[in-house]
Amino acid sequence: MNLLGTYSETIVDGEGIRFSIYLAGCSHHCPGCHNPESWNPGAGEELTEEKIQSIIREIKANPLLDGVTFSGGDPFFHPEAFLLLLKRVKEETGMNVWCYTGYTFESLLRNPRQAKLLEYIDVLVDGKFRQELRDEDLYFRGSRNQRLIDVQASLKANKTVSYRYNPGI
Repeated sequence: MNLLGTYSETIVDGEGIRFSIYLAGCSHHCPGCHNPESWNPGAGEELTEEKIQSIIREIKANPLLDGVTFSGGDPFFHPEAFLLLLKRVKEETGMNVWCYTGYTFESLLRNPRQAKLLEYIDVLVDGKFRQELRDEDLYFRGSRNQRLIDVQASLKANKTVSYRYNPGI
């Protein structure tokens, strides 16, 4: 699995101040994608053990962070490799985890290779970007078909539960 890059502090990839990790590889190829260079799974640099340790140290060293966000590409493109990274980040940092994917929550649940990843994700932004549904007034997503899903509540309720973002305004 390849790493495209990280942002040590961002407010656009989920609620609060987040550490964002962008991974290479995506098969959705959505027209109007904001990051088409991420489609190539060979883009960026190999995500080595040393790099993973460095990312985890950086996350743990920043007391301002509210969580970690995975994006890309599509992190679910390499489910086994992503599981190893996701589990380590969640367990070693204890941070809230958001993840962006072009897959729907329901399709992830039907795929055993991808479903096991959901155990470590708090909020999932799901669905392909659809240019004709683009809406710049949405929080944390680009088109109206994309959803913010409270993954842990959904898994417990055995149904899709929306995440309610309250910006306090």
